[in-house]
Amino acid sequence: MRTGVHNPVTKIKLKHQLILLFFVMFGPMFLLNWYGNMQTSQIMQDHVTNAYIELNKQNVMLINRDLDAIKKIVTTIILNSITQSLIPGEHDTVYDRVKQFSEMDKLLANYSLGMDGRQAVYYSMFVYDPQNYYSFVTKEPSSFKRRGMYFLSDSSKPLWFDDAITNRGRSYLKVIDKYGPFQDERSLAYIQGITNIYRGNEAIGVLVVTNMEKKIEESFQTVSLPSGEIYFTNWDNQVLASTNASIGSTIHLPANPDGEESSVGTFHVVSGGAIYVVSYDAFLGQKLIYKVPVDSILQKQNGLKGVIQFISIVYFILGLIIMLYFWRSIMHPLEKMAVFVRSYEPGNAIPRLPGKQRNDEVGELMIAINEMAKRLNLLIHDKYLMDIKQKESQLQLLYQQINPHLLYNTLESIYWKSSMEGQSETADMIKELSQIMKIGLSRGNELITLEDELTHALSYTRLQQKRYEYDFEVEWQIADEVLNNLIPKVTLQPLIENAIIHGVRHMGEDGQIRITSFRGKDEIILTIEDNGYKEVNYEAIAKLLYAEQGDSKVGYGIRNVHQRIQLHFGQRYGITYAKREAGGTVVTVLLPIVIKSE
Repeated sequence: MRTGVHNPVTKIKLKHQLILLFFVMFGPMFLLNWYGNMQTSQIMQDHVTNAYIELNKQNVMLINRDLDAIKKIVTTIILNSITQSLIPGEHDTVYDRVKQFSEMDKLLANYSLGMDGRQAVYYSMFVYDPQNYYSFVTKEPSSFKRRGMYFLSDSSKPLWFDDAITNRGRSYLKVIDKYGPFQDERSLAYIQGITNIYRGNEAIGVLVVTNMEKKIEESFQTVSLPSGEIYFTNWDNQVLASTNASIGSTIHLPANPDGEESSVGTFHVVSGGAIYVVSYDAFLGQKLIYKVPVDSILQKQNGLKGVIQFISIVYFILGLIIMLYFWRSIMHPLEKMAVFVRSYEPGNAIPRLPGKQRNDEVGELMIAINEMAKRLNLLIHDKYLMDIKQKESQLQLLYQQINPHLLYNTLESIYWKSSMEGQSETADMIKELSQIMKIGLSRGNELITLEDELTHALSYTRLQQKRYEYDFEVEWQIADEVLNNLIPKVTLQPLIENAIIHGVRHMGEDGQIRITSFRGKDEIILTIEDNGYKEVNYEAIAKLLYAEQGDSKVGYGIRNVHQRIQLHFGQRYGITYAKREAGGTVVTVLLPIVIKSE
């Protein structure tokens, strides 16, 4: 006894299944919508905060990458031979000093260009020149520009110069007043003291890279905060670069709730209605701060919540309309079809199903069931007729087999009588005809060996030459390896007959027919060539061979051969006509390799 788990849904009707499906589809959606509205605020705040933490880390990496690029350029300038030769010797001429000044100023100008549309930073070199070796250059701060080579006296030294010399070899960021005509403005500068690499205790000057705040603020543009602010500060929360605050000002930052136990890290805290995401690095003395108002996040969340609720209601109404549509357009036809299938009996009249006006799968199914019932009735009728025709065909076949046997035996008797009476040529013709009849009969077999088919074709050729006293030459080039291959009987005779009648019949001893056969990689190839002189319409022959319905009055023999080959072996095989290179026509017969023993 067969046991198993049964699907309980299949025990109820399809319309009840649709109702159940509707509640299964939409019920959980409303429950999830209600629960999601309760948890969305906190989840969104947490997710947005985590996203800003990752974005903050990437922003720090981008800023550090820009600072590393500046540091590499600064190192390149410091190690340059021009920079290291700025301390003049006692024997240097004024020309040498002017040349050094010009080369250094040009070097700084080359690095002070913005690339690929990015913000430019300005490189300046400040050298303390108390001996006034470079007297040809003014040392007044009012003449200083944004970048270039400058020399300082005791009165023109800025406050940060001595600090940079004291911290030689150590670079740092510092907010300084711009030198020159814009001293009331501030700029974030990358400062590093320069020492002589050959005389380590000797200071050369200070390299200053200004406009750094623009360079850092450029990286802020890759970050989009809803009504948020970005600050890049030092360890004392002094603003070095910002999206909205002036540099040099100090901001209030909530304390790390976890405590600053590590030197490098990230923390976030909610304070004063804003989310603070802070990345800090005690070694560099830097902080990157994101300040995002909580209301801006929740405001968008509330708008999104309203949109979701509206979509849910519309989706519910739309689902209800679709369910009612399917209820009317599918259930009713399916019920009629179920009644028809249960009541139909093969052979009975078929009622009309309402499916012809529909183009969907239900209509196709109705039409298919209707047609299937018609075909089933037709098959019952056809089977009855076929049984009768099969009996008639079997009887007719027995009659047809009697006549060739009688004719073949009669020809054998005439052959022996002609031989005994000395009529050798007549006897040979009768023998050839007898051979043709014998192979044509083939004991009822449709497929014979190529050897037997060649014997049949040879007998036909000899009979034709003796009957009409033709003098054309026939050449046979047959490979032994193909003699056992099977071929439909009476294949070569119609092709040779065409070669004689339409090719070499009136050419006398100049006419030539060549029959060749060889084995290819996966097939047997037979060719019948003639050197006939008549023009041949090969397109008409191809149309005759491949047309669905041929003309029974023209080309019946070659079309019959072509179709019989394809019926036995498939559409790939058959015969083709083509023009012979040396004149005349060549017929190619393509057959599969089918050995008699197989």
